[in-house]
Amino acid sequence: MKTLKRARTLLTVTTLVAVLGSLGACDNMSRRDRDTVIGAGVGGVAGAAIGGNALSTVGGAAVGGVIGNQVGK
Repeated sequence: MKTLKRARTLLTVTTLVAVLGSLGACDNMSRRDRDTVIGAGVGGVAGAAIGGNALSTVGGAAVGGVIGNQVGK
């Protein structure tokens, strides 16, 4: 059980580092593109927190991306 918790923590930290490292690629994005990406990220995290499985994470990311895209109109 302790090993599983350590593996989850490592996965979370690795994901966070990868996301923060990729933010440099957003320099030349339009505002709408940036809002779409942010919405997808927030939606994915929310979907994972609520559902706890891959389907809810992907669904949350999709819905968040659509909302992020439409907010900036």
